[in-house]
Parts: sequence; C-alpha cells; structure tokens
Amino acid sequence: MGMDFETKIFPRTGGFGPYNRSVAAFSWLSNFAVVLSLFSEMFFTLKPGSYHCRLDPSLLPSEHRNLSAQELLNVSIPWVKGSGLSHCELYKYPANFSNFTTNFPKETVRCTQGWEYTTGAGLETNIVTQWNLVCQNYWKIPLEQICYMIGWISGYVVLGSACDRLGRQGIFLGSVLLSGLLGVGVSLSLNPIMFLFLRLSQGAALAGVFLSTYVARLELCDPPHRLMITMIGGFFAVGGELLLPGLAVLCRDWQIMQVVVAVSLLLLLSYWWCTSVFPESPRWLLATQQIHRAKSVLQSFSLRNGVCQSDDIYNSENLLSEIDSVYTDSCEPRFHNVCEMVGTHVIWKNSLILAFTAFIGRGIQYCFTRNLLGFYPHFYFSYYMRALSGGLACVLLCVSVNRYGRRGILLLASILTGMASLLLLALTQYLKDGFVLVLSIMGLLASQVISMLSVFFASEVLPTVVRGGGLGLILAVSCVGKAASSLMELHNNQGYFLHHVVFASFTVLSVICVMLLPESKRKPLPDSLKEGENLRRPPLFLSQRNQEHLPLLQHRPRAASEYNTDSYSCLVRDFELSSPLTPEAVLNGSRVLENEDSP
Repeated sequence: MGMDFETKIFPRTGGFGPYNRSVAAFSWLSNFAVVLSLFSEMFFTLKPGSYHCRLDPSLLPSEHRNLSAQELLNVSIPWVKGSGLSHCELYKYPANFSNFTTNFPKETVRCTQGWEYTTGAGLETNIVTQWNLVCQNYWKIPLEQICYMIGWISGYVVLGSACDRLGRQGIFLGSVLLSGLLGVGVSLSLNPIMFLFLRLSQGAALAGVFLSTYVARLELCDPPHRLMITMIGGFFAVGGELLLPGLAVLCRDWQIMQVVVAVSLLLLLSYWWCTSVFPESPRWLLATQQIHRAKSVLQSFSLRNGVCQSDDIYNSENLLSEIDSVYTDSCEPRFHNVCEMVGTHVIWKNSLILAFTAFIGRGIQYCFTRNLLGFYPHFYFSYYMRALSGGLACVLLCVSVNRYGRRGILLLASILTGMASLLLLALTQYLKDGFVLVLSIMGLLASQVISMLSVFFASEVLPTVVRGGGLGLILAVSCVGKAASSLMELHNNQGYFLHHVVFASFTVLSVICVMLLPESKRKPLPDSLKEGENLRRPPLFLSQRNQEHLPLLQHRPRAASEYNTDSYSCLVRDFELSSPLTPEAVLNGSRVLENEDSP
C-alpha cells in the first residue's frame, strides 16, 4: 500500500515550483559538459584531409639535390589516379640512377621516415598525427571508436542498474568525479593502447552522468513540463556540439582540448558540496520505501518552494503524518532490479519496442551523413548539419509531441525515415543531386527525432523502481547502432550498401511495432511494476458496443423492464422473509397448478 506521488504528494510540496525549476536548470549544465567529451572524439580521431610520406633521402640517388621541392615530391611519391599523391608509398631508386626523365619499372616501399600532414579541422595535432595512425595503422582509429562506445554501453547497463539501487544523486556525483579524473588521465596518454583503455573507462563514467541527470530531471517534473524541461536539456547538448569546433580552434592541440573538457566535468563537483543543487529524487525514495530519507527530502522541497515557512510547517507536517499513517515503522526499503522486467508483459514489450526504435534512430544516421560527404567533403558541413538537425528535432518535438502524442509523432518519424532511406537506396543514381541532398537531410532529421523521442518515451513508460536500469538498457542498445558505423569504417566501408538495406528494413518494421505502444501524454509516471503493467495500448479505432456482436446475427436491444439481478434478488429475499416455503406449501402449490391446467 502506498501514496500516489503525482496527486497526493507532489502538489503539496509546491509542485513544479521555483526549487524544482532551479534543480532542472543546474542539471542542464551536465548535458553541456557531457556533450563536449562525447563529440571531442570526432576531433581527436579525425584523419587529415591530405598527407603523404616524409621524404627519405636514402631512397633517392645523389642527383636529387638539384631538384626543386615540388619536383622532388613528384619523383619520390607515386601518383594515384583520382586521389593525388600516394599516402603510404615511396619510390626507391637504384644507387647508380642518374636520369629521372626515363621510364622504367620503379620499386615502391612503405613510408620509412613518417608522414607529413596538413592541418586538420580545428586541431593542428590529434592522436592520428601524433602516433601516425594512418595506412597500415589506420585500423586503430575505428577500433578506438568502437571501444569508446563499448565504454558507454557498459556504463549505461551497470550504472543504470546502480541508479535503482544506490540512488540518482550518488551515481551522479561518483560518475562526475570518475569521468573528470579519467579525462585528465586521457590527456596524459603515452601511446594508443593507454589512450584506448582510459577513453573506454571515461565513456562508462560519462554514461552514468548523463543517465542519472536524465532520470532525476524527469522525476522532478509534473506531466505538463516533462517534455519541455527534457528538450531544453537537449538544446544545451546541441549548444555544446556547436561550440566544440571553436574550442578546437582555440586549443589547437588535442591534449589541451582534453584538459579543458575534463575541467568542465570537474566543475560539476561543486554539486557535491552544495547538495541542494542536485538532491535525491523523492519519487524514487518513496517508490523504494525509504521513508525516513523521503520525509527529509520532501520537507526540504516544501520549504524551498515556499509552500510553508520555517516556523510554520503545518502543510509539511500534515503530509509527513499522512506518510507515517500509510507506511508503518516496520516498513523496510525494497529495491528492484532490471531483471524483474523479464517477468512482466507490458513493460517488457514496451521496452523492447523502444529499444528497437532507438537502435534504428542512432544506427541509420550514418547512412544519411555519409551521403552528405559526397556533396561537401569538408568536415564542417556534415558536422554542423548533424548538430543543427538535432536542434531542429528538439524544436519539432516541443511543438508537436504534447499536442499529437508520443506514439503518433514516433510513428510519423519512422515513416519519414523509412521513405527517405528507401528512396535513396532505389533512386540515387536517377535523382538530381539537390533532391538527394534534401532526402538525406530529411532522413537525418527524422532519425534524430526517433532517437530522442524513443528515449524520452521509454523514460515515461518505465516504472520508477526500474527506470534507471531499463532506460540504461535502451540507451545501450542505441549505442550499439552508433557503433555499427565504426564497424563499417573498420572494413573500409565495405558492406555499406548492406548496412543501409538492413536499417531501412528495420525502419519499415518499426512502423508496425510503434502501433503496439501505449500513450503517455498527460499521464503520471508509473512508480511500481504494477502501475507500469497498467499502461496498455489504447485502441486504434473507437468501437461501438453493437460492433462487439457476431455479424449476421440479430441482436435485440434489451428493454429497461427486463431481468435485473438486483431487483429480483430483493423480491426473492422479501418473499422468503414474509412466507417461508415448507414441504406442505410446495405440495399444495403443485396441486393448485394441476387444477388450473386441467380443462
């Protein structure tokens, strides 16, 4: 037995008052810091636009001293048709060679003295140029990206479940401390292996920061404000993504940039000393029956929201006494784990569908961004198009989702994504370049909507007792879709067409799956597993009662004077009380009926 948080507790502590709004605002800052660390990966691993082997004088004859710099490049580095100077090979000449103008079979060797690079996007040096991760060592870059995503996946799974056991506040503070220290350690990496393992560990900690703030922010809002507060956090993330190239230009070196990003995370440790900035979720405390901590947090909320003064806390005491009457002194904390979702029907079904759509939304974005590189191969165009599409997706969700519902907008976004991907697959070689560009941007925008809305939708249908673990699993599955793009680069983009076909097919299948979801618009958040099981799919079409009967069979509407169980039971009861039946009365009654029947 418990109290309904949405109607009996939340309004009496001030509702979504000034204190709740200030806590939500401070939680947005963590989105900004996390996104700086997440997308800095793109600048750290960006391959320079142009590079070639550094010249090795030992491979050239003694006559090379009379050549100009450009002529020396032409005779030292092979020319590859369509791409310019070779990235990975040098010519090797015989020792007695004297005439460069003669044509003869030339021997080629791999680079012996390293490489010369042009300046990349923003940064002058990154891990690619510092450790020469090109040519035969290029495979280490997508491997590092995959390991970074594995870190996020493991962090979502492990720390998501820890949020349901240890609380949102504890996981947030621990993850911030760990991610900041690991970020400083990343900047001190001595080789690619050290960078890989530190980056993997930092990804796991960053996942804990993002997940704990996302869940805690949601649980502090009432139904009308949930979407807006979450999307403003998305705007902060987009803002961090847009400012990151400018930060790269200012820092110039990847190690300096990594230190700046790590400091932005360490600044969040100020929440440790000022716990009122990021309090524990009172909804989670009550759902897990931690009554003493819950009463303390609720009293703090009511005081800071101005519901009652410090000298007159009648409303607060009234609420606390009511909580004491509902929850007995022997009430022990009860925690749940994400494995209990497997024994449910509705919660497990909703989680599987939303994990599937989140996986598609993140995985298919690679198919659209790769098309953008064909039009403008510069790094900044595809980067800013992806960032701006994310901001526009937040705007569209703010405008439409509260009006038309979560399920309807997710269904529309899935249809648009599927149409864009199928048209690009079938008609790319027949369409004009401008139309292909429009389809790619439309598909990228719709896939961003799918990714954001799937996570938000899942946070609303998952019960509080397993919201951290369940949402962590869904976010982990979405990261698997993100890691699929790095797998394509690991194989030099071989199998890209199959990758696009698979995700386009999944998008068409998701259209059917989305129709099985419930609608959570204007509904309170479920707290227990039982409440989560009650969130069932509404009917697609309103049906009338007469349609429930079998066709071709006449149905006569029941008259008002027909049998009524309540009225007839009252008549029988009154008859039994007034004239109880005896065996003789029954026999006499049967004789009377025989006489009436006889002519």
